[in-house]
Amino acid sequence: MELPKPIRPIDENFTRALMIKDIALVTLFIHLRNHILQLAPESHELIYNTHALTSVFSHTKKLSHAFCHIPIYSNHLNLGFNKGTLLSDPDNLLQGTGKLIRHIPMKEIHDFENDYVTKLIQESMALVLPD
Repeated sequence: MELPKPIRPIDENFTRALMIKDIALVTLFIHLRNHILQLAPESHELIYNTHALTSVFSHTKKLSHAFCHIPIYSNHLNLGFNKGTLLSDPDNLLQGTGKLIRHIPMKEIHDFENDYVTKLIQESMALVLPD
């Protein structure tokens, strides 16, 4: 299986950590990352390698201005929303029990390449505009 081409280069250290993951998971990550970057081409990508390998998308280089993130675990990944409890979600796709963060499990490309998730990303971007 050949990996999709990233819209923007992926950090080299992040790529090394990513390459130990299952190829299907990496493929899904790149497609989801491309989708977010198409909606927010000027966004900054902050990367973390803690309990999950995580790519965070922010209007600035500050985590407080982040609007969504992709945590990659051992065998699955999510699309997370930093202020997910404030998003309109009539179909109740958002999961989680925290005070703010919510996520949607991602298994296939159609899980995010749809109008509903695109609107959630756009709404999330509007919620965290920097001052």
